[in-house]
Amino acid sequence: MARLADYFVVVGYDLDKRGCSEGQGRILQRFPEKDWEDNPFPQGVELFCQPSGWQLVPQRLPPSFFMAVLTNINSERHYCPCFTFWEELDSTQPQKSLSSEADEDDESGIIESPQLFAPKSLVLVSRLDHTDVFRNCLGLIYTVHIDGLNFPMETLIGNLLSCIIPTAGGSQRTITLGAGDRQVIQTPINDSLPVSGSSVALLFRQLGISNVLYLFCAALTEHKILFLSASYHRLTDACRALLAVMFPLKYSFTYIPILPGKLLEVLSTPTPFIIGVNSSFRSETQELLDVIIADLDGGTVTIPECVHVSLLPDPLLQQTQTALSMVLDPELDVADQAFPPASTQPSTLKIQDKEIRAVFLWLFAQLLQGYRWCLHIIRIHPEPVIRFHKAAFLGQRALTEDDFLTKVLDGMAFAGFVSERGPPYRPIDVFDELVANQVKRIRLEEGNPRKVMNHIKELAEQLFKNENPYPAVAMHKVQRPTEGSHLRIHQASFPHLDEVTVQLYIDHAATKMKTAPPAVRVEMKCMVPLGPPLGDVVDRNGNALANSARRLEVVRNCINYVFENKMLEAKKLLPAVLRALKGRAARQCLTQELNQHVQQNRAVLDDQQFDYIVRMMNCTLQDCSHMDEHGIAAALLPLVTAFCRKLGAGITQFAYSCVQEHSVWANMQFWEAMFYSDVQNHIRALYLETEPPSAAEQAEQGALEIASEQRRLWPTLSKDKQQELVQKEESTVYSQAIHYANRMSYLLLPLDTSKNRLLRSSGLGDVESVSNSYVTNSMAGSMAESYDTESGFEDAESSDVANTVVRFINRFVDKVCNESGVTNEHLKSLHSMIPDIVQMHIETLDAVHRESKRLPPIQKPKLLRPALLPGEELMMEGMRVHLLSDGREEAAGVTGGPPLLPAEGAIFLTTYRLIFKGTPNDPLVAEQVLTRSFPVASLTKEKKISVCVPMDQFIQEGLQLRSCTFQLMKIAFDEEVASDLAEVFRKHLHKLRYPSQVDGTFAFTVGQSGKMAAEHKSKDKNPSLRTLSKNLMKTAKKTIGRQYVTRKKYTPPTWESRSSLQSQLDGDEISVLEEVDQSSLTLSSTIKSSDRQTMSNVVERACCRDYQRLGLGTLSNSLTRSKNEPFRISTLNRMYAVCHSYPGLLIVPQSVPDGTLQRISRCYRQNRFPVVCWRSSRSKAVLLRSAGLHGKGVAGFFKSPNAPSPGPSQADSLGLEQEKYLQAIISSMPSYSEASSRNTLSGFTSAHMSGSGKWGSMRGSGRVGAYDVGSRLAGKESPQANGGPSEPHFLRQQRAYLYIIGDKSQLKGSKQDAFQQWEVVPIEVFDVRQVKTSFKKLMKACMPTSPPVSPNETFYHCLEESEWMCLLHKVLQVSVLVVELLDTGSSVMVSLEDGWDITTQVVSLVQLLSDPYYRTFDGFRLLVEKEWLSFGHRFSHRGAQTLASQSSGFTPIFLQFLDCVHQIHLQFPMEFEFSQYYLKFLAYHYVSNRFRTFLLDSDCERIELGVMYEEKGERKSQQVKSVWDYIERLNKSTPVFFNYMFAPEDGEVLKPYSYISNLKVWDFYTEETLSEGPSYDWELVQGQAEPGEESERPDTAAPKSQRRIVWPCYDNPCRVVPDAITKLLQELQHLEAELGQVSERWKDTWDKIKATQRTESKLESRHSLSSSLLMLSALSQPRRSRGLYLQESGVGVGSSLNLSLDSEGGGSATPTAGSRPSTSALYSQFQSSESENRSFEGTLFKKGALLKPWKPRWFVLDKTKHQLRYYESRQDKDCKGVIDLAEVESVIPATPTMGAPKNVDEKAFFDLKTTRRVYNFCAQDSMNAQLWMDNVQSCLSDA
Repeated sequence: MARLADYFVVVGYDLDKRGCSEGQGRILQRFPEKDWEDNPFPQGVELFCQPSGWQLVPQRLPPSFFMAVLTNINSERHYCPCFTFWEELDSTQPQKSLSSEADEDDESGIIESPQLFAPKSLVLVSRLDHTDVFRNCLGLIYTVHIDGLNFPMETLIGNLLSCIIPTAGGSQRTITLGAGDRQVIQTPINDSLPVSGSSVALLFRQLGISNVLYLFCAALTEHKILFLSASYHRLTDACRALLAVMFPLKYSFTYIPILPGKLLEVLSTPTPFIIGVNSSFRSETQELLDVIIADLDGGTVTIPECVHVSLLPDPLLQQTQTALSMVLDPELDVADQAFPPASTQPSTLKIQDKEIRAVFLWLFAQLLQGYRWCLHIIRIHPEPVIRFHKAAFLGQRALTEDDFLTKVLDGMAFAGFVSERGPPYRPIDVFDELVANQVKRIRLEEGNPRKVMNHIKELAEQLFKNENPYPAVAMHKVQRPTEGSHLRIHQASFPHLDEVTVQLYIDHAATKMKTAPPAVRVEMKCMVPLGPPLGDVVDRNGNALANSARRLEVVRNCINYVFENKMLEAKKLLPAVLRALKGRAARQCLTQELNQHVQQNRAVLDDQQFDYIVRMMNCTLQDCSHMDEHGIAAALLPLVTAFCRKLGAGITQFAYSCVQEHSVWANMQFWEAMFYSDVQNHIRALYLETEPPSAAEQAEQGALEIASEQRRLWPTLSKDKQQELVQKEESTVYSQAIHYANRMSYLLLPLDTSKNRLLRSSGLGDVESVSNSYVTNSMAGSMAESYDTESGFEDAESSDVANTVVRFINRFVDKVCNESGVTNEHLKSLHSMIPDIVQMHIETLDAVHRESKRLPPIQKPKLLRPALLPGEELMMEGMRVHLLSDGREEAAGVTGGPPLLPAEGAIFLTTYRLIFKGTPNDPLVAEQVLTRSFPVASLTKEKKISVCVPMDQFIQEGLQLRSCTFQLMKIAFDEEVASDLAEVFRKHLHKLRYPSQVDGTFAFTVGQSGKMAAEHKSKDKNPSLRTLSKNLMKTAKKTIGRQYVTRKKYTPPTWESRSSLQSQLDGDEISVLEEVDQSSLTLSSTIKSSDRQTMSNVVERACCRDYQRLGLGTLSNSLTRSKNEPFRISTLNRMYAVCHSYPGLLIVPQSVPDGTLQRISRCYRQNRFPVVCWRSSRSKAVLLRSAGLHGKGVAGFFKSPNAPSPGPSQADSLGLEQEKYLQAIISSMPSYSEASSRNTLSGFTSAHMSGSGKWGSMRGSGRVGAYDVGSRLAGKESPQANGGPSEPHFLRQQRAYLYIIGDKSQLKGSKQDAFQQWEVVPIEVFDVRQVKTSFKKLMKACMPTSPPVSPNETFYHCLEESEWMCLLHKVLQVSVLVVELLDTGSSVMVSLEDGWDITTQVVSLVQLLSDPYYRTFDGFRLLVEKEWLSFGHRFSHRGAQTLASQSSGFTPIFLQFLDCVHQIHLQFPMEFEFSQYYLKFLAYHYVSNRFRTFLLDSDCERIELGVMYEEKGERKSQQVKSVWDYIERLNKSTPVFFNYMFAPEDGEVLKPYSYISNLKVWDFYTEETLSEGPSYDWELVQGQAEPGEESERPDTAAPKSQRRIVWPCYDNPCRVVPDAITKLLQELQHLEAELGQVSERWKDTWDKIKATQRTESKLESRHSLSSSLLMLSALSQPRRSRGLYLQESGVGVGSSLNLSLDSEGGGSATPTAGSRPSTSALYSQFQSSESENRSFEGTLFKKGALLKPWKPRWFVLDKTKHQLRYYESRQDKDCKGVIDLAEVESVIPATPTMGAPKNVDEKAFFDLKTTRRVYNFCAQDSMNAQLWMDNVQSCLSDA
């Protein structure tokens, strides 16, 4: 029972405080005046009566009513119904004006004011929420007052305050205040359910379904919610509704349905709240950043950006929305029906309200189903203490990832829910029944909306009945004031009440209460039903793994093998088990299996068993989250303290010391949940013991059932018995706390306490220093060093660990003991015990650690030593490491097959390479040997990583090493490698990667020991060259610009008579002839003899050889030099004084003196002025290269070259000199000399220029042959050429003589002069930084560190992002443009950046495309030596080869060039003598630093270091220092560099496609051979192949299969599956070796075959369509390869290439469409032995050529092929010669000549006359001779 109202208060306007800025209210009267003991009077009621502030108003307002809610400090709510009306102020008193005091009239100070009205409020304070009753009561009091009814007010108020009603139980109570009124109060049946009236339905009407759901989720996840409305009543209703839908959870934060304006600062409180505010304060709420604002009047909910509201998990959200819309809008379902049912009106508001609440009740039943199975009861007496196991609940519901549910379970509301509904013995309500009994029904009806609606209606009915237990309510009778009574003009003010009278009523009622018998309300307590267990729920979600039964079987078998000591079997299964343990079922199975073995007392293991069990435990734990939602860690906890192994006398190591590396152990919640679950089990056991052991069902009883029974019996027990039970429970909890302090110290203290490993896990909190290095347990075997346990330093460290652990355990003990009511004495003793426990454990561990180090290490794979190159030395012995898999899928087994990685082995650091050699961890491939290596010099990035080694619990230090030979090594150091050793390794690596000087690189230090490498400068190998280079550099300064070196008379052989392209200049002495200043010294006097030798070497250089080949000039004596030669070789730069990075000899126009060159060079960056590097033999156009111009050079040069300038300045004269220089180049062109003169237009528009097809109108209208050069490169067409001014049309029609390809940014503002015969083509080039960035991205694409997770990380996506292909496209595009310009007769000057990067790429590619010579071995070498080495590409700088260039990073300009060559090679496979492998070989070795070829930045530097010309004696040494020599040697012994498809067409100019769609990713970037490492160090690869092959042939009787498995990324396909030609050549060599013959060189064999083939084809037709290879392979294809992708070394058609050496080549490949196959190719399909090919055959004597004897030969006349062939003998398969019958003119009888065979008839001789010579034959006799003649004759006549 309770009072209906505790206080009645009259609040009025405070007239005394009128002068203040804002009005205030004050309490005029309050009854009772003394506070009730059980309910003190709340403060601040007057604020809530007028929430918007106390104000006077000019006219009377109608009375208003609303209910405010106040919450006191104990979270009890006071309901304050507030009835307000307005009374007139007494106008007789003088008043200050309402407005501010500034408006006062100064003289009088008093003014007459208009009529004003002040508010007065009647307020009740009650603990009950009966809004309507309060409204009626206060209204009645007001009616009595306003209508002047004849009832004393005191009586009404006295009756109201003394009215007592029941709080619940569903009773009716009629009350009256004594004014002839009557009201019936209905109490709810169960007061645990909220009473909502129709407020919930109204809230949904105002805001809509999704908005209310947002608010609902926000309230549950503890966000701040603010309601706005103009109506106070609605604010209260909305807040009440929100609380009602949250049932069964109760809101426990700030709850203020109506917040007064004065208290608005409450809104900035940091805690969550639900608050209502009048919308007049809307502007004040605008700056709240984290508050969700619901506007009830506007129907909107505004969620700020920074607030994230977690919504219900998915299927539930959808179902809830559907159910709500069916309640609120039933017509929606039938809106589309043709004949909708008549009655689909929604229910009345009150019913609808209950239906909505039923939906939310139904929702909570689904959300919280099975919650009782996750309750831990930790105390039963004196009061039940219950905890909820959140992790288990989420895990079993499979909702661990769900944000909403996690937040709800963490929230205060749920904590209240557990403490209120957790106890097992209490009254139950509709929610308990729903969760216990209806979950199955809810599940079954899930998909059926109609059934769901029926269920909801049933629930709604229960809720409605709870609020309205009696449907027929007796009529209320309450008087209302007469209409408009509040508008009467004269109204009496509310009277002052007599306190005594009212108090009498109250006292009277109080005495009556005391004497009355207590109203006993029987509470129906019972055991709360548990509901269905959670397991069912999970099965429904079907989270079981597919084929898990098989996996569980594997896990069980493996464990059994371990315990039966069948270690080999177990080892085979282990990888599968570790994979299976990713699944939850397998992990649970593991814990159960191990548990059984513990129960069978098999917990003591030997070393290997222990190791396996620990591995499995670690694997199980590493996939558990820190929450341990599936209870795996919980199940393992007792096991890790059970399994152990004996280390020595009395020393045992338990498994827990090896499984500490998991976050779960540092999680406080995990330990709490474990503790509570154990306590529950013990308490259950405690009561099971005390019960008589009656039946088996007791054993089945759960802890909650027992607790419920105990709670029921509790009141019946005696005090002593009660006390005894309480003590027993408390000591149970206490003993568990001690047990857990021990357990926690086991798992938190590391085995080696000197290393505070554990502190790394943040869970242990407050430790500042977190050490990352630690030494692990005995599994490590022999440690690299033993730690001195005596040192004081180490004690400090270990005590640090101890303190942390003690603090952690103390925090845990405090929390659990306070919650479970452990006495203070016990708690104190625990605190004193914990440090001792920890210290004791540390001592035990020290002994274990000491012993474990003595254990023999567990058998690990033997470390395999790698093969080293001659001269390569180990810098560090191998360190045991794990090579982990990265993002490349083949090796990791993702694409199929067992995984080769991760692998265990060792890493070796040599002077040249970094090598990993080891074996895969997977036992299925454990006998394969893996090698992954790269040159140290190619390392681009090294970073430390922490990695989890597979099958091991330890997080290891590791390194990730990336190399620009496209290799990535992720290694983790084994635990036996000390961390300082790893550091030493890094330092060594760094030192080797970045030596201080170039001569510290491997190419120089090879063969010297490590010590010598550091100090080898003192022991120089070639002092002569060193001193020479110094002298050279000294004399350079003296001789600069004055002497010109020339040679003695030397005439090179003419182009035609030269036998080989590579005629070496055998230079004699150099003589010097004065040209400029006769008086100056001659060079020969300054250069010593050794220097002269060097100059002769300069002449020998590649450049010079090439210039002679191209006819660009010779070093002849200047007097005899023919003046008509357009170009000369200038020795201006012989001392590298003009341009440091150019070669010593340069080709310049004949007419330009050296002095001018020197001046011009200043205009160009790095002094790299334009020089000629190639001339077209056909069009005689030249290709020039230079750097970009300096800024001023551009201005002076291009802006106005012809403008006369008064007083020419230096810049102008320079500009003129540059112009003259270009003019000289143009004059040298034959096409220019053909044009009669520069100034006549007719000459300029010579016939040679016009109408040359595609490029005819190069300058016309800004297009080159309908497209402008520049815009073609830019990919767009500009209306104006190069942005210059438009020019006369007739001039623009012509092609320029010279095009200058320049950088767009350099050429801004350059004008095109009408008569200038050069044209500038500005192009946009990428700079070096772009190449660097692009290459980094390309490496990441080709060698990702981890498998792609998102689609943005796939290979092709990353490749596209790297833009590498775009860069190739640009280079190729510019090169093809230049080729086309040169081809049409214009010269081109490439003048980009500093002239040593992109310029070099373009110039080299242009020459490669234009000149077939450069596509041969010799030519390509020459091209690289000339353009890249001599012209100073900065190899050392771009390759970051030394310490100085480390910061600039690796920029693969040369690699880019090789990639471009590779792209051209793919498109024109028949034009290159070398194979793709040759390009890869160069790509690898240009960064490997194995050879000296690609070191240093220019010839000048090479001379300084003495690398340029190795002395003759040194060339014979074993060490090959030049990559070219190495390739030459290798090429002699193996055809690996040779391209069998090489069949060049004379003078073919290649024009490859350059679109990205035509480019392919070079397999150099992606391929890998794990069996042998990179195949570019040939000695190593050869060394490996042979022993391997022998070992593969065991002597078994079983037939050996010819088939081999070829693995991608493991085998080298080119070697395992060679192409047909290589295979045949190999077989030939084997056969020759077996027969004991000296084997012929492969090249000779190949050339023979080709020669045979060529002669045949020549005889067969004059203009053979294609050449040797096509006939050999019968593979005719167009010149440009489009679709066909050719393999490495040879032809990609493998099987169809059937080259039989015993005939003239057979094979049955079908010719590709698109070209007519040659006849001989068709005929070669038939075997020559077949009869139809041999029309007539026999022996004839044939006379040899001049002075050669007669010899018998076997002749074959072939009518089909129209040939006469001859062989050594009849058996011979190899044809020795062919006479084409097409060339035969006549066959006539002849006479014997000198040396003819004796005793032969004269008539047996006959002659065969061909167009070329006469053949003399002799048959055995005249008849035979006649036969031959006839046959030949008939063949001729047939033809």
